[in-house]
Amino acid sequence: MKRREFIKAATFSGIGLLILRNPKSAWSYQANNKLNMAFVGAGGQGGGLVGVFSGMGENIVALCDVDDQRAAETYKRFPNAKKFKDFRKMLDEVANEIDAVVVATPDHVHAVASVAAMKLGKHVYCEKPLTWSIGEARVMRKVAMEKKVVTQMGNQGMGDNRLRQAVQVVWSGVIGQVREIHIWSNRPIWPQGMDRPTDTPPVPPHLDWDLWLGPAPWRPYHPAYLPFVWRGWCDFGTGALGDMGCHTMNMPVLATKLHEAIIEGKTIVVEAEHSGCNQESYPKWSVVKYYFPERGNLPSLTLTWYDGGKKPPADVLPSELSPDKLPGSGALLIGDKGILYSPGDYASEWRLLPSEQFKDFQPPELTMLPHSPGHHREFVLACKGENIKPMSNFVDYAAYLTEIVLLGNLAIRLGQKVVWDSKRGRVIGNPNAEPLVMRPYREGWRL
Repeated sequence: MKRREFIKAATFSGIGLLILRNPKSAWSYQANNKLNMAFVGAGGQGGGLVGVFSGMGENIVALCDVDDQRAAETYKRFPNAKKFKDFRKMLDEVANEIDAVVVATPDHVHAVASVAAMKLGKHVYCEKPLTWSIGEARVMRKVAMEKKVVTQMGNQGMGDNRLRQAVQVVWSGVIGQVREIHIWSNRPIWPQGMDRPTDTPPVPPHLDWDLWLGPAPWRPYHPAYLPFVWRGWCDFGTGALGDMGCHTMNMPVLATKLHEAIIEGKTIVVEAEHSGCNQESYPKWSVVKYYFPERGNLPSLTLTWYDGGKKPPADVLPSELSPDKLPGSGALLIGDKGILYSPGDYASEWRLLPSEQFKDFQPPELTMLPHSPGHHREFVLACKGENIKPMSNFVDYAAYLTEIVLLGNLAIRLGQKVVWDSKRGRVIGNPNAEPLVMRPYREGWRL
């Protein structure tokens, strides 16, 4: 087998390719058998991740947050950790003391923080979606590959063995060739479809607004932007699709190998219907349809995403499901021999339909994919040199999944069909898309 074919085949097999630790950071792990970790974002989701990794016994060396009030509880729990507001200053000062960096900021800061850490040879765990833009995702993949660091995106459902089992069921051909996928979400659960505020209240003393904006265009502070609700604003978040796509689309994308369309440089077409996008905030609802070409020996298929209360219509549902009884989120993979139905966001539950046809079906043991010790533990063990490969690493999967998700936002914001040339990384015939594919950063910020 040629080297390139071997690497591609091994990416999601049970081979468990060894990722060697970066020698620049090996000293600290070898000295105390624990990872020394720094966190960009110490409140909210970041605070939760500090708890996860500290609970696994790792060392919390440095904490960074632009909001002293939001991070106050985490700071109190780890009084010996060094405290910073600017992650760039943190990395300058503690680079020789840390092995890994966790990035849990609003979407628009993911890339600049993660790339800065990787360029120093640090392993990186970054929350989903991997980046704000497709161009950033491609840079993240490139830098991770060049620096040979361990990476993992925070779509934690990937570490659930039931998700991996669902993927293997589809790969085994039990439901036949999948030609149609429907995915729906209960997001947004924050405001969308609004205009920019016109009043300019003072910046709270506990917040560094300029650092919070990071590489995004400057605008006056307003409490309508944070915390959490930044997800609905185009300059900062990625809307309902960006927030949950890396979760709810994850199993269907992996099961049908849609990311290989990008690996193979194929053209992907995306169309969006929505309540209206004013370029300030994402629409209140959207229905996004992706058309994927053949990938290897897999047929072309259509994937439809629904949010804001929209769900698959009755005529695409199997007889055992009805629109009024569907859960808030879920996925349907429709094959020519049956259907895999997964309620919820993470594919932690799934079943085959029609029930009568598959009443004697016994789920297989995991053989085509490795058994996971847990999403966060995968990352830690790989950083420590164990023979394990995080499945949502930036190089082989996470950057591709993020690109697929964000193509939907391109169609929403451009207001027209997107014909995506994945080989060249551009929208065919639409130069207006370029600032959305890779937007220029504010002065003082760069990848």
